[in-house]
Amino acid sequence: MSETALKPESGPDAKRWRALVFIALAQLMVVLDATIVNIALPSAQQDLGISDGNRQWVITAYALAFGGLLLFGGRIADLWGRKRTFVTGLIGFAGASALGGAATGEAMMLGARALQGVFGALLAPAALSLLAVMFTDAKERAKAFGIYGAIAGGGGAVGLILGGFLTEYLNWRWTFFVNIPFAVVAALGAYFVIREPAGGRNRSPLDIPGVVLSTLGLVALVYGFTRAESAGWSDSVTVTMFVASAVLLAAFVLTEAKVKSPLLPLRVLTERNRGGVYMSLGLAVIAMFGLFLFLTYYLQIVQGYSPVKTGFAFLPMMVGMITGSTQIGARLMTRVAPRLLMAPGFLLAAVGMLLLTQLEIGSSYAGLILPAQLMLGLGMGTAFMPAMSLATHGVEARDAGVASAMVNTSQQVGGAIGTALLNTIAASATTAYLTDHAADATNPKLLQAQAMVEGYTSAIWWAVGILVVSALIAATLVTTGHQGGTSAPADSSDGVEDEVKIPVMAH
Repeated sequence: MSETALKPESGPDAKRWRALVFIALAQLMVVLDATIVNIALPSAQQDLGISDGNRQWVITAYALAFGGLLLFGGRIADLWGRKRTFVTGLIGFAGASALGGAATGEAMMLGARALQGVFGALLAPAALSLLAVMFTDAKERAKAFGIYGAIAGGGGAVGLILGGFLTEYLNWRWTFFVNIPFAVVAALGAYFVIREPAGGRNRSPLDIPGVVLSTLGLVALVYGFTRAESAGWSDSVTVTMFVASAVLLAAFVLTEAKVKSPLLPLRVLTERNRGGVYMSLGLAVIAMFGLFLFLTYYLQIVQGYSPVKTGFAFLPMMVGMITGSTQIGARLMTRVAPRLLMAPGFLLAAVGMLLLTQLEIGSSYAGLILPAQLMLGLGMGTAFMPAMSLATHGVEARDAGVASAMVNTSQQVGGAIGTALLNTIAASATTAYLTDHAADATNPKLLQAQAMVEGYTSAIWWAVGILVVSALIAATLVTTGHQGGTSAPADSSDGVEDEVKIPVMAH
């Protein structure tokens, strides 16, 4: 996406603040969907007969389609026009949600989730692009992106609670159907209110080989992790998937180095600070996505929480994340170097995760789970805010959009890999525990619960290690100074491009 294309030819659109309402509504819908499904998953799994080995695909199918196609979605928005892409994405997302709500089996549910991801990948970059072209004044743009980012962070908490109410008092299917009114209102509002500035399209030819290679490479990678759960790491198909992924992604890199209009210009990845941000965020999200899945199942199945109670139980993490982002990260990022927020933030999150390795069948919520969630949320929020502002660190003007999209991609693909990898580790540990203790068991139900908790804590230990690695990457690779002062152009000498900050909280 070319930054030069983000400048309107006339004055600011008089309806831009009304347009922000509908763009923000679409963002709220996407964030709600991500967390609502976590709460509804146990009920949906039981109704549709989804196996334990395949349950994470309800999350992974969406995350992989969304993450794998985000860069492509950004290019489509530039080519078709952002308003048209935005409305198309909303209508498609509504249709896919209706399909998910009406699902009669595993295949239909997974297909609906993948379709949601495809249309979400059109919707998200188009929404961000519309904000960028409609809000050209630096102060207005900061305010608009701030509102957008706050909805992304706070919407997660709303989704957990709403998901609980819908699942408990109506039916898990309503966690899908609720998207439809959001999408219809946002699409109608966008159609009548949004006025996209003329001359903002990028008509470079599409990099079709890049799209195909990157998507197939990522699918093979996540399928490899998922296959390992049921068949083992040495299984021939598992190994084949990992090899195929490596070959396809290597071919993608070679293709991007040679084509005239690459989907992902390699210069975006090779700058030290940006590379550090993408790597550390992607790894941190691997840890977070796995935890959401395990904690949902622990609270509902082991502790016997209702869906509503589970939703409220996640609130401390969301409060911590919003507080860390707005009150710590945002206030200090103009005064201290980003790595002095990112590295301690990831380490604090790792300490919170470390507490959760002590989970037992009867663990106290107030004594263990609540403080762990607060630390996780505060740490992640503190680290995420400066990381998001570095998404376009030293970027060339023509690469500002793809640099921002890369952050979304690293989060979504990290989430897909995290859910598959940590679920595989948990399942292996659970099976091993059952095998070792089956002979001595006097209460099979208790043994099953103990085995599940053993699986969760084993996977959480890996998540702790992943967060420590994130902190080390941030401390060593992110070397730029603090981001105080006035906005600089994309090619300024300090390499920090403040004019295109796109704060998107991980979900």
